Amino acid sequence: MSTAIVTGQPVPGSTLENDLGSLGFDVRVAADAAEAETLLAAVPADRRVALVDARFVGHPHALRLGLTDPRFPLAAVPGAVTAQPAARQQLTRAMARETSADGATPVEDPAPLGPGGAPALAVDSLPDRVVAALDADADGGAVHRPELGSLVAAVPADPQARNEVRQAVAAVDDEAVRLKSAVKSRDGFFTTFFISPYSRYIARWCARRGLTPNQVTTASLLTALIAAGCAATGTRGGFVAAGVLLIVSFVLDCTDGQLARYALKYSTLGAWLDATFDRAKEYAYYAGLALGAARGGDDVWALALGAMILQTCRHVVDFSFNEANHDATANTSPTAALSDKLDSVGWTVWVRRMIVLPIGERWAMIAVLTAVTTPRITFYVLLAGCAFAATYTTAGRVLRSLTRKAERTDRAARALADLTDTGPLAATGAERLGRRSARHAFAAPLWAAVGAVVLLIDVSLRSFGNWQTVVGALVYVATSGRAVARSLKGPLDWLVPPVFRAAEYCTVLILAARAEVNGALPAAFGLVAAVAYHHYDTVYRIRGDAGAPPAWLVRAIGGHEGRTLLVTVLAVVLTAAQFTVALTVLAVAVALVVLVESIRFWVSAGAPAVHDEGEPA
Repeated sequence: MSTAIVTGQPVPGSTLENDLGSLGFDVRVAADAAEAETLLAAVPADRRVALVDARFVGHPHALRLGLTDPRFPLAAVPGAVTAQPAARQQLTRAMARETSADGATPVEDPAPLGPGGAPALAVDSLPDRVVAALDADADGGAVHRPELGSLVAAVPADPQARNEVRQAVAAVDDEAVRLKSAVKSRDGFFTTFFISPYSRYIARWCARRGLTPNQVTTASLLTALIAAGCAATGTRGGFVAAGVLLIVSFVLDCTDGQLARYALKYSTLGAWLDATFDRAKEYAYYAGLALGAARGGDDVWALALGAMILQTCRHVVDFSFNEANHDATANTSPTAALSDKLDSVGWTVWVRRMIVLPIGERWAMIAVLTAVTTPRITFYVLLAGCAFAATYTTAGRVLRSLTRKAERTDRAARALADLTDTGPLAATGAERLGRRSARHAFAAPLWAAVGAVVLLIDVSLRSFGNWQTVVGALVYVATSGRAVARSLKGPLDWLVPPVFRAAEYCTVLILAARAEVNGALPAAFGLVAAVAYHHYDTVYRIRGDAGAPPAWLVRAIGGHEGRTLLVTVLAVVLTAAQFTVALTVLAVAVALVVLVESIRFWVSAGAPAVHDEGEPA
C-alpha cells in the first residue's frame, strides 16, 4: 500500500484523509516538518509516498492525477507531492533540505483554480517547498505536473479563501471531467462519434468492478479471434456474425485504453499488449476471411498477405518518422506549418483523420464489407484504401523532411538502426564500408531502394526456382550493408526501415505465389506474421525506453537480409512442395524464438509505465 503523510494541523470538515484513503493511501499525520521527515524515513523503500498539506482543498481526481499516475517517478499538484520508490532518494534529500532551513518563504499556488476564481496564497506549505527544492536539485528528476484543466487543487491561506475554493470545487463535476479525460484526445472520426460516447461508461463499469485494462485487452483479442473463426466458416451467417463481433472487439479495444486513463492503470506491458494484440486481431481476421473464401472456392490468400504487408509497412513508416524526429532540433518546416493551419479549420481535422484510414474507420469498413459482400471485395477495397492512405501520409512526411532544417540526434539514429533489423551479413558489409563510404544526405534510402527494386524485379520476372533470383538477393544484401554503413541522420533516412520491410515481405509473397502449390501462400502468411511480430516488438521496446531486442535474437533469426537470402535460396534448391514445407518450418522457428524472448522480456521488464497517446494506428 502507498503511504500519504499529511502535514500540518487538520482542518475541521476536511475530507482530505478520506479522499487519500479512497486512492489507496495509508494516511499518517505529522504535526510539523520534523515529524514529517521522521515518518518519511520510516516508510518502506519499496512504497510510493506522498506529502500532502492538511489545508489542501480540491477535487479527488486532481489528487488522483497528481499522486497515483505510475508513469512518473515524481509528480505534484499544489499542496501535494509524491515519489515512487525510484525517486525516494530525491524526495528525502529535498525534505531534509527544507526541514534544516531556518525559515520559509510563502509559496504561491502555481496552478489556477479553474473557472471559479483566482489562486490563493499558501503560507509555508511544506509540500510546495519540497517541490521547489526538487526543481532546484540538479541531480534530481523532473517533477511532473499534470494538466488539471477545470479541476481545482489549492492550499487556501485563510477560512475565507477556503470557502471560495470549496465553492469552485462544487462548481465542477469531478466525475464528468474524469470520464471526459478517459477518451484519447486524437481519436479518429468513427471512434470519437460512434464508440467513445458509450465505451467510456463501459470503462467506468469495469473500473468499479476491479477489472484491469489488460483483462479487457485480452477479452478484445478473444472476441476478434472468434470473429475470425466465424469468417472462416465461409457462410453468409458466419460473415455477418464476424462483422458484428469485429465491432464488439473494437469497442473493447477502445475500452481498455479508456479504462487505463480513467483508473490511471498504465503499464509498459499493457501498452505492448494493446498494440501487438491490435495487429494480431487484424491479421488473424485476414486469415479467417481467406479461409472462408477458400471454403467457397475462391483463393484470396495473396490478397490477405498483401493487406498485411501494406498495413505493416504503413505502421513502420509512422514509427520510423516519429523516432527520427522525436527529439530533433529546429524541428520546423513550411509543410508542418500548413498542416497546423489546416488543423485550425474544424472540418479539415476530421477529413484528414479519416482519409488516413485509422483503426476505427478501417475496422468498421472491414466489418460492414464482410457482412454484406465477399472476402475478395473486402480485400480489394481494403488494399485500395490503405494504398491511398499510405501514399498520402508518406508523401506528406517526405515533404516535411525535405523542407525541415533539423539536426537529428544520436538517439534517433540509434532507434532507426534498431528498426532496420540488420543481421550479420549486412552488418559485416556495413562495418567494412563504414570508414570508406562517403557521407551523402540521401545515400542510405537510395541504396536501400536500389537493392529492394533489383530484388523485387528479379523475383517477379524469373520463374520459380531460377538460380538468377539468388543474384538479386545477394545484391540486396550488399546494398543493405551500404545503406546502414553510416549513422542514419539524413533527412530521409527514416525511409530505410520501411523499404527493408517491403522488400523482405514482398519477396516472400512473390516467391510463394510463383510456387503455385496449395499451402504456399498460407505458409508465407505465417512467416510474414511471425517476422512482423518481431518488428512490432522492436518498436514498442524502443517506445518504452527499454532498448531494442538483444543482438543474439537478431542474429538468431538472420536479420531482414539473411531471411530474404535464405528464402530465395530455398526457392532455388527445393521443389515447390518442399518450399512450402520449408516456409512453414521457418515460420514456426521464427515465431517460437521471437515469442519466447518477447514474452520473457515484457513479463519481467523494468521499463517505466507508458501509454500510447499518439495518432490512432
